[in-house]
This record gives sequence, C-alpha cells and structure tokens, in this order.
Amino acid sequence: MNTIHLGWSPFFENQLASDDRSRYAVGRILEERRNAYVLLTEGGRVLIASLAGRLQHDASGRGQLPSVGDWVCASTRGAGHGAVIHRVLDRRTKIVRKEAGFGVDEQVLAANVDTVFLVTSLNQDLNPRRIERYLALVRESGARPVVLLTKADLCDDVTNTVAEIAQAAASVPMHAVSALTGSGLDALRPYLEPGQTSVLLGSSGVGKSTLVNRLLGEERLSVRDIRARDGRGRHATTSRQLLVLPGGGLLIDTPGIRELQLWIADEGLSQTFPDVEEAAMRCRFTTCTHAAGTPGCAVQAAIENGTLSADRLANWRKVGRELEALARRQDDKSKRQDQDRWKARAIKDKQRYDPEPDW
Repeated sequence: MNTIHLGWSPFFENQLASDDRSRYAVGRILEERRNAYVLLTEGGRVLIASLAGRLQHDASGRGQLPSVGDWVCASTRGAGHGAVIHRVLDRRTKIVRKEAGFGVDEQVLAANVDTVFLVTSLNQDLNPRRIERYLALVRESGARPVVLLTKADLCDDVTNTVAEIAQAAASVPMHAVSALTGSGLDALRPYLEPGQTSVLLGSSGVGKSTLVNRLLGEERLSVRDIRARDGRGRHATTSRQLLVLPGGGLLIDTPGIRELQLWIADEGLSQTFPDVEEAAMRCRFTTCTHAAGTPGCAVQAAIENGTLSADRLANWRKVGRELEALARRQDDKSKRQDQDRWKARAIKDKQRYDPEPDW
C-alpha cells in the first residue's frame, strides 16, 4: 500500500524537505497506545514507534503530540527494533475537545479526517441537543459532518424520527442505517472512497463497532449486546484506531465519548445555530439578553411563532457559556505560564551575573 492510498496529498508532500525521504520513514499513525504508537509506513510496513525526547520536550501540550490519523517522520532502528517519531506534519483537519476533567488542555481525537460520522442510535440514545454539541465541535475542525442514525431496525417510525433530528442538524447529510440488516449502508459509499478518511464519534453503545465490522466484512472488533432493561448498547472499543476498509477507504473507530467538552468552537457555534444567531441580529438592542418578555427581542418572537424551539435556544446559551468560561481559564493558564517563564529567566540571570561568593 502506498501513501496515496493512506490519504497522502500535496498538502503533506510540500512540508517535506528535500532529504526527509532519505532520512526518515514517512507514515501514518494507526493507533495510539499508552507509551507507543502503531505506525503504517509507505510500502505497508507496520512499526511500533516511540517519541523522540526533543519532540516531547518542545510540545506545549497534548495537542502537539501525535494522534491517530497524523502523518509523521520517523527514524527506524532496524528489523524488529521499532522506530522513533521526530516530527508531526501539520494537520489538514483535526477533531479536538477539551480534555476530560478540570484540566485546560486540548485532546485531539483524530487528525487529517475528511468526514466525521456523528453516530447516535434510533432507540433510547437519541438526543437532539447532544447532536448540536457534536456539530459545534466538528464544524470547527474543517471536516465534513454527517449524522448516522444507527439501529434503524429497532425504530418503529424512522421517517418521523429522522425529521425530528433534522431540525437540530439543518443542512447536514443524515442517514438512517442498520448494521444488522445492512439497510442504508450503500449511501455511505461516497464518503468511503479510496484515500478518504472518516471517523466515527458517538456515545458508548450506539453501534460503532458493529458498523465497522459490517463495513470491514469481518468480525474484527468486539461487540456487546444491548442491555435488556433500557435498550442501550454497552462499551466495547477501548482505543482509537485507523482501519483500512476493503474498498480502500480509511475509517477511525473511537471509544464511546462520555464527556464532550468543547475546546474552541466559535465558528462551529455560529454554523450549528444559524437560526438563533440570525434572529439575534434582528433584535432591537445589540445587548439583548433574549430573555422572555424582553421588548423587541426577535429571538423570543421566533419562539412564540414556532420558527425556533426554546430547547435549541437554551442549548445555544449553554454551549456559549461553556466556551466563555473555557476562554477565561485558557487566559489564566497562559498568564501563569508567562509568569513561570519570567521567574525562571530571572533566576537564571541572577545566577549568571550575581554568582554566590566563593568563601
């Protein structure tokens, strides 16, 4: 397999120096493990790679370290001795969220992706507000979002359910599929052409692994039956990995996302809620809070006449508040880092120009 089939393009070729091909093996990250990476190089060679010390030292955060889908330059140690990654090529697109918990750092879920399949099942997992949150994340990435409604065989009224979700995902392609029966899967072929990279994002148990197995044509990934008490699926995938489909497409499977905190999604917020922001621009006052009873509020007028849902407005506000809070925390972190750098420099200068006396 050559690099073209792995998604290589002039965007990446132009980043290589004239001697990079002779010095390094160029490859793509298939899987990220605890202390190593699985790397597929030109010619189909699979290597277990570690990070060069300088790459780790120079990285300002987790987001600058390799992730699944990244293209890297690595030196090989000879047969059976793995490789060392020295450089991560600039990403064409990246799917990023804030790291889980209270930290202030980005986590790259997948890199250099063409299509993001937002996967939710047509049973109890269905949640329009969650889809809006996913869309805000994906639209900031530069990749194309597509909503996949799985387990169509378990839904009694697919048509009306799809219409309901379409209100939360206006203008986004949407497909109802069943990995069990195979219905709807032919519509996914245009997204899975040779050299095209897609990623599956969704909660645990929505059927991502079952869908991957169907597309692979074999039971390669472990799957678990849905729970009888509530119809929800159960967590099966434990790590992100890039898989090569029989037709030449590339698909990244990911573990179920329990906590989806946005990183930077200002543009994604506008593209996900264009109806809310368009109505807000028609408000009488630019400082309008869009609260009920506000004179001249076009947003409240849209809710009253049924062209905008109150739930959608509430979600727009919630996501906006989260992004504002995150921006403040990022600013505080940047200030602390600047202070630490100045302190370190001051200590070094003091040691240089005012050495301790030699008694």
